[in-house]
Amino acid sequence: MNKMQKTSIQKKWWHGKIAYQIYPKSFKDSNGDGIGDIQGIISKLPYLHDLGVEIVWISPMYVSPLVDQGYDIADYEHIDPVFGTDADFDELVKKAKELGISIIMDLVVNHCSSEHVWFKKAIADKNSPYRDYFYFRQGKADGTPPDNLRSYFGGSVWEKVPNEDNTYYLHYFAKEQPDLNWYNPKVREEIYAMMNRWFERGIDGFRVDAIMNIEKDLSFPGLPADSDDGMASSATMSHKLSGKIGHFLNEMNEKTVALHDKFSVGEAFGVDTALYPNFIGDKGCFGTIFDFKPRELVEKSVKVYQRRPVNFTMFRDATFKSQAAANNVGFLAPVMENHDEPRGISYYIPKEWENEHGAKAFGTFLMMLRGIPFIYQGQELGLKNPTFNSIDEIDDLATHDMYRICIKDGLEKDRALALCSHETRDNARCPMPWDNSEYAGFSTVKPWLKTYSYKDELNVEAQIHDENSTYSYYKKLIAIRRDKNYQKIFTEGEFIGLLSSDLTAIYKIATEDRSIFVMTNLSDKGLKCADAFDLSVQTCSLLLETHKGVVSQNGNEITLAKGESAVFLLANR
Repeated sequence: MNKMQKTSIQKKWWHGKIAYQIYPKSFKDSNGDGIGDIQGIISKLPYLHDLGVEIVWISPMYVSPLVDQGYDIADYEHIDPVFGTDADFDELVKKAKELGISIIMDLVVNHCSSEHVWFKKAIADKNSPYRDYFYFRQGKADGTPPDNLRSYFGGSVWEKVPNEDNTYYLHYFAKEQPDLNWYNPKVREEIYAMMNRWFERGIDGFRVDAIMNIEKDLSFPGLPADSDDGMASSATMSHKLSGKIGHFLNEMNEKTVALHDKFSVGEAFGVDTALYPNFIGDKGCFGTIFDFKPRELVEKSVKVYQRRPVNFTMFRDATFKSQAAANNVGFLAPVMENHDEPRGISYYIPKEWENEHGAKAFGTFLMMLRGIPFIYQGQELGLKNPTFNSIDEIDDLATHDMYRICIKDGLEKDRALALCSHETRDNARCPMPWDNSEYAGFSTVKPWLKTYSYKDELNVEAQIHDENSTYSYYKKLIAIRRDKNYQKIFTEGEFIGLLSSDLTAIYKIATEDRSIFVMTNLSDKGLKCADAFDLSVQTCSLLLETHKGVVSQNGNEITLAKGESAVFLLANR
């Protein structure tokens, strides 16, 4: 037996918890306007409780023009009327706590809305102190922008200030989302005070959006062009920088989250595994960060037709690397999908398994990993990408930019639509299918975005009482993680990735005397494993299999059928 590392990670209340993301506009409409809202979420709290969820992250519901679905915030202190009232939100927090569910909000502070009072004052008066809340710069002598960085949504990151000669402001996202100047201590203090007020209202943490973008090279030097538009990705600039962001993030943590013993999860792309102690260690700036290492493998070319696909083998290898790096340091947040990504079973695994088999097997691989797993709404049903029949059915502004580039570069409309449909964020934003009625039980009227085309088969009502459904299987996965007999393994165990063939994964979460042992097979043939344990000194018990009878055992050798996954408990004799 290999000697296990003895974990020295300081215990926190969120360790061992299961988290769930709600995209409120698409979760449940309570008032018949076609848009999800807070009362809709409240009505489904029993559903989340029954599933086994203990932390719920809700995407933005603050006052917003909704140019970027609420990630353009005009007022950080209040709820947008489209979602309900401040009193509705307080009721949500209270009722969630009664069920043992912690509510965490989305913190969007790399930028705000151009309708925020700070920006309005900054635009209205070039001598206003609010000018320094943002990044205003003079353009080049020829009237072009200060540098050649490209916005995440296409076009320059610089927008001309109305009625001013050759003055620009910076926006890494849409022009309606001006970047906040974190180098101004007044801005930081405003943000920290706002966060603390939300803690006082009862929330238990924040998911911190796009946070790696807050550090800037204030000389704005530009970068070598990465496409024929002459521009370079703003993400490239963020990944080239280091240093000041650590001060910003540690200060934010010390003055807000740590002060109240709250939970934070960072949307932190591009973090080198060697820096995990700074991000998720005992003295790190976050409670956890999402493990985006698999997603980072996706080619981020502005031309969607040049992006390379990421398969399950690549996903597994990236995950194994990050899991091993987090051992004895802290906990990552494994994630299959979210509101910004396509559905995982449509993106990362073979088309053959874009079904209940793949949903259960891929879900097992992720849900048994060391860390704080996040489930995105509908993942527990095995939802896959919908079919978009026209670009007009897609709302996402980033996708429309992708489509325009495809058409400009000469792609046929059908090909452009197919490529953009595969990548669009709207894959995950269609309304949650609660039943098979006309509007999927989400609303009594036509929703803001089309419902999933397969809602008749994949919906909550059809699955919740079916013992063999993906939903019921997820409940069993969550029950294993929450079982007091196994919690010590998940919170104190060491991740050990074992030799795995193409499109398969075998790993253990191991303590000195017991291990959770996981096999996942997304290949087209059976998977055999003969050296993961020694029956002369250990027992091997099957805890869960994706379908009955897919596992066979002959001494030390285990065989798993194709398209399946299984979870075992190994224990010393």
